[in-house]
Amino acid sequence: MIQYQGRVYRPPSEADSLILQATLGCSYNDCTFCGMYRDKPFKVRKIAELKQEIEWAASAMGDVRKVFLADGDALIAKTSYLKEVTELCYAAFPNLRRVSCYASPQALDKRTVEEMALLREAGLTQYYLGVESGHDEVLLNLKKGIDAENMIRVAKKATEAGVKLSCMILLGVGGRRLTTEHALESARVISAINPRFVSTLVVTPVEGTPLYDQAQAGAFEDMDPAELSLELRTFVAALDLDGTIFRSNHASNYLPLAGTLPRDQPRLVAELDQVIASENPRSYRPEWARGL
Repeated sequence: MIQYQGRVYRPPSEADSLILQATLGCSYNDCTFCGMYRDKPFKVRKIAELKQEIEWAASAMGDVRKVFLADGDALIAKTSYLKEVTELCYAAFPNLRRVSCYASPQALDKRTVEEMALLREAGLTQYYLGVESGHDEVLLNLKKGIDAENMIRVAKKATEAGVKLSCMILLGVGGRRLTTEHALESARVISAINPRFVSTLVVTPVEGTPLYDQAQAGAFEDMDPAELSLELRTFVAALDLDGTIFRSNHASNYLPLAGTLPRDQPRLVAELDQVIASENPRSYRPEWARGL
């Protein structure tokens, strides 16, 4: 069987995937807003353990089409290790379409284009990158460990290697003071990266994180749904992309939107304008239906 250790997280698009904990925790684990991996130290698991779990899944789970390598920063593991894990997956699951993982900016900085191309050829074809913001002050406040220009640089290494990138932006993370700057600079960074996918999440102070402590002390203010919608509208309208799939389908969002940019950009902006102009609270997902 698969023996998961601690809480396991995955992107919304990996809901139907087999999740394998190639690593435990996050090698960086210093972002002020993230509480996902504070309960366990970072560790790369033994190949032998994963091999047993893959063999069990092959016999017990039937037709596996997607595999997601958890936890928070699997790409930081050695290239040879990730290649072997990926090859084991493809050998075990005849109809496997892709293997994917989270990728921190630090991991992307460490991996060479050649290493990522090698992993892509083995079948590790998609990374999820938390960009969070394109504004340097916001990134500094979040302790992301990287500025906007270097975020662009490391992300472009992955695209140069032929890897599909799915980038995340956190709405509300700049607060009311930096809402416009956060939206515009985030659009600039995402446009420069031109990822295959881009999604938005709404920042939520989680107990046990520095951001939660800041919120309790009054140093961070939650924005209301109308303010977040305006920020999202500013972000979407400023994007300059070519064939990027946009989603705001994460449970934290108040407005689930979807489209392909630039084709659906006018429609998405018009939908946001309509919601903002209506000032109707029922336009938004109710609090009870939202999640972290």
